[in-house]
Amino acid sequence: MRNNPFTGANYLLRGAAIIMRPTIRPFVIVPLLVNTLLFSVLIVYGAGQFNDLILRLLPESLNWLSWLLWPLFAIAVAIIGFFTFIHLGNFISAPFNGLLSERIELQIKGALKKEPFHLKQFLFTLWPSFLAEIQKIVYFLIRAVPFFLLFWVPVVNIAASLVWMVFSAWMISLEYIDYPMANHDILFSNQRKIVREKKWLVLGFGGAALVLLMVPVLNFFVMPITVAGATLMWVEQFEHA
Repeated sequence: MRNNPFTGANYLLRGAAIIMRPTIRPFVIVPLLVNTLLFSVLIVYGAGQFNDLILRLLPESLNWLSWLLWPLFAIAVAIIGFFTFIHLGNFISAPFNGLLSERIELQIKGALKKEPFHLKQFLFTLWPSFLAEIQKIVYFLIRAVPFFLLFWVPVVNIAASLVWMVFSAWMISLEYIDYPMANHDILFSNQRKIVREKKWLVLGFGGAALVLLMVPVLNFFVMPITVAGATLMWVEQFEHA
């Protein structure tokens, strides 16, 4: 299979299609609700606080300038939403994303069976899922801080935005490829070694997810779509590599 960013981005489109299948849709509900709730709370609370800030800082004679500031608020929501979505959202819904990934893999391989939901089995996966999310958060923070400092270095900060976007795309891919790999007992440290073999493919996938995350309304659906796309990518690109 081709190792290029366009192939990686296409997995996101295919992921959007597969979550619409009747056998998959029930497993999409929880991740979708978590994502929708987080974004809704972020936007409503942030808009209220931002409006109060404008009223306090701008004199009445300059209230007309507020319309210029709202686009900045939209950009801030997109940036903060990225971090909220990637970390908090996935931490809460990690066990459900694992189930969704498992269901999609069975669907792809033609081994999908109608099995009853076992609460005990689900609860058994909770702690490992949360531990994996903590590992990813630590991995992100250790590398994010130096990147953030680049924005304060003259001249270097010009390239910092591009570097940050590439890093964000990489992190999104690691976040979601973890679900199918973890279902096969592949540790996070080994996952990074595996995906580096096809880094352009992985960056294309993460980059497409990052763009989708910045689009209003569509960003509510990013979580299940990306889990589905990452599972497809795992089966076709990495499982038997």
